Amino acid sequence: MVWHAITDVPGVLVGQESDAQALTGCTVLVFPAGAVGGVDIRGSAPGTRELETLSALHLAPRIHAITLAGGSAYGLEAASGVMRALEEMGIGFPMPAARVPLVPAAILFDLGLGSATRRPDAAMGYAACRAATAGAVAEGNAGAGTGATVGKLFGMRCAMKGGVGTASVCLDEAVWLGALVVCNAFGDVVDVRSGRLLAGARLAPDSLVLADSAQQIRLGKTSQLPQGTSTTLGVVATNARLSKPQAQKLAQLAHQGVTRALSPAHTLFDGDLLFAVSTGSQPADLTRLGVVAADLVAACLVRAVRAARSAGGVPGLGDAPQANP
Repeated sequence: MVWHAITDVPGVLVGQESDAQALTGCTVLVFPAGAVGGVDIRGSAPGTRELETLSALHLAPRIHAITLAGGSAYGLEAASGVMRALEEMGIGFPMPAARVPLVPAAILFDLGLGSATRRPDAAMGYAACRAATAGAVAEGNAGAGTGATVGKLFGMRCAMKGGVGTASVCLDEAVWLGALVVCNAFGDVVDVRSGRLLAGARLAPDSLVLADSAQQIRLGKTSQLPQGTSTTLGVVATNARLSKPQAQKLAQLAHQGVTRALSPAHTLFDGDLLFAVSTGSQPADLTRLGVVAADLVAACLVRAVRAARSAGGVPGLGDAPQANP
């Protein structure tokens, strides 16, 4: 069965946990047989853990999971729970005394919505990892997207709801490519097909009319939020054979999807970051993978806001049934 999600890629499982009251959560991608990984950071305020394991100079050839979480820097604790779950499952880098799971993690800032004192922790990461399956992946207000918002030029009072989006494509008979993105952007989300703004900064708290953040900035408007309060996180996965440098290049190419679907993207207020992982050994052209990965990332951003429901007083497009691309 095809889910049209990142879990269509062989060797990729996804688990998510949400705190609907505190409006935060975490999303865990598990690679039971390991995955070659890379990462590319474009934002100015990333919060991360264990990224060095993705370096071509690092001893370990593969990672075993990726944790994406809300809670700002506090949310990095969720990765500890993921490690504990993987250890119980017998997954990790083999050492003489034990298996050590390698779990890169990245966080987003969602403390401005819901509770600022209840954040993803080790227990939540453990539960998300244990819940990981190769099945359907919830979008919108799920996992790390539970407290995500977009369009924060005029502050949270004029923002809109962000969330999780995922998509996949079979490039040929054997090669799969998928993406999962958590949209918590400072800027607006653009429909890449029509160029129309979908969700973002509103002109007033009681209005659904979008202000067009990029144009407002051109006119001299300045943000009412401190720097580092927004982030778009994502993972691109394929069963094509990639080396670590090639995985990093795939992550770089996939960022073109962020710049297409967010306006503006990669600002001083964002910690934008994309991982790329390879779980298989199928031959494929890296340039083709990168072009399609950018398409998928852009589609995920659109799907994320279209599925996101209103929460914490912030309106979302997902309250009314809409067709996803």
